[in-house]
Amino acid sequence: QSMDSALHYIHNDSDLSTNSSFSPEEEKKSKVQDVVPQALLDQYLSMTDPSRAQTVDTEIAKHCAYSLPGVALTLGRQNWHCLKDTYETLASDMQWKVRRTLAFSIHELAVILGDQLTAGDLVPVFNGFLKDLDEVRIGVLKHLHDFLKLLHVDKRREYLYQLQEFLVTDNSRNWRFRAELAEQLILLLDLYSARDIYDYLRPIAFSLCTDKVSSVRWISYKLVSEMVRKLYMASTPTFVVDLMNELVEKFCRCHKWSGRQTFVFICQTISEDDCLPMDQFA
Repeated sequence: QSMDSALHYIHNDSDLSTNSSFSPEEEKKSKVQDVVPQALLDQYLSMTDPSRAQTVDTEIAKHCAYSLPGVALTLGRQNWHCLKDTYETLASDMQWKVRRTLAFSIHELAVILGDQLTAGDLVPVFNGFLKDLDEVRIGVLKHLHDFLKLLHVDKRREYLYQLQEFLVTDNSRNWRFRAELAEQLILLLDLYSARDIYDYLRPIAFSLCTDKVSSVRWISYKLVSEMVRKLYMASTPTFVVDLMNELVEKFCRCHKWSGRQTFVFICQTISEDDCLPMDQFA
């Protein structure tokens, strides 16, 4: 029945134009392409019309968001201008489920669009998602490395200042958020210089090592050991020496037994994963 009513609505919908500051001719021209039948694309773009949600399906905007990367891939980056307005409309949708759907796929869309369009059209949306509800932010966080590796080095460095914000969540009991952050930081080590790792990622890693939840701590031990490996291989030896000295000072000589236990676990991970030559370890 719902499908019949949807088809009935589609066949009787004669006015597919959307409100815009463009004249109707300019609006129509900006949406024209030759990859798929134009009427099909027009129907897809009209899914963001609020009246559709009332008459066809309350979740039609979410379906539209879910399909958008596939539509973008089909049309190709040369026809992104057809989808850009729809994407921005969905990214600011009142329903968090719609924004969450886009947050989980923005890294895929970045691959389809390439670095220039990503920097111009996706980065502002990405920045908005970083400040959104946790349900939306987790979509960005789960694919943080996948998205940041597509950006130019200078643009990528700007996000170093924002990584600390992922430690703060709407609900402090949401430990999976922090566990995911630790997982992503392990991957991000390959994208940043030794100095950036020491200055920005190290404090976050140490904070995660003292988390109240053991699952977060275990991933963090792996993060610190990989940090040791990365800094040891860097051309400047002072970073790894300073890091190891801090591990001794902060955890080995900690007045709490839990801190000293953390030191033992980090040492275990470093030795098991061969992050340091044994003479250096000793």
